[in-house]
This record gives sequence, C-alpha cells and structure tokens, in this order.
Amino acid sequence: MITNNGRLRAATAGDGVALLHLWGLLFDDDAGTREPWRGRAAEWFARSVDDRDNARFPVVEVDGAIVATAIGTLELGVPNPQCAKGRTVRLANLITLPEHRGHGHGAALVLDVLSWARSVDADRVDLSATPEGKRLYDKLGFTLTSAPRMKFVL
Repeated sequence: MITNNGRLRAATAGDGVALLHLWGLLFDDDAGTREPWRGRAAEWFARSVDDRDNARFPVVEVDGAIVATAIGTLELGVPNPQCAKGRTVRLANLITLPEHRGHGHGAALVLDVLSWARSVDADRVDLSATPEGKRLYDKLGFTLTSAPRMKFVL
C-alpha cells in the first residue's frame, strides 16, 4: 500500500535494528538509554515478527528507510459484555519520525492494525494515547473509555 510519500508494508526479521531505534525514541532519554530493554525487545521482536496470528508490525518506508511504525498484539482475556469473544488487540508504539509527520503515515499504520485486528477476529482495539496522538485516534473513530489506565511496576 502506498501512503502519501511512502510505502506501507509488514516488517520482516531484518527490520529489527531500525524498529528498536524508533521504539527508543518513544521513551525519555534517561529511560531509553537503560539496558536491558533493547536486548529483550530484540528477542521479543524476533520471536513475534512472523507470528501473524498474534502480532502485526506495519512499517512505512520512504526512500528505503523505515520512517514510521506501529505494533498490534492480540491479547486473550475473559469474554465480557464489552469484549464478547475476549479478543483485544493492543495498539502500541505508533511513531513517525518528526520530519515525516503530516503525510498520513500514522493513519495508514492504524488502519493497517485495524484491518489485521478484524482478520484475527478481535472484538476491539485498545490503546493509550498521548495528547499529541489523541486527535488522530479521535478522527479514526476511537472513543475515550471511562476506565483510566493504571500500572504497577514490579
């Protein structure tokens, strides 16, 4: 698929180094330089990149370089009224390099993950949005839930 000034495709095992670089940009400098997250992320990506039933890694290339990416992972849970099959896709790590923003790459990546989510029979797609990303997600039909996301770091 062609985006405005780029080509959308599924990531391959050979894209690991480029994706780790982009994922590192998502974190504060202090958190991004601490290891061992990079090694663990590389191992996880190598295990997951070809598992089309449980993960999706779309990328956008411009002139042969990856300039944007996202991750979709299938999470299995207990079926409930908001998720009748218990199949949720988590959309994460959506990033476009600053000099490539405004060309529709982010929307193309989200739409790709949504299409994949439908293909694996998911009930819904969940994400945590930054203030900068919220406008895109609103435009694509995502809605704010009443349950705030919380975490406990082990």
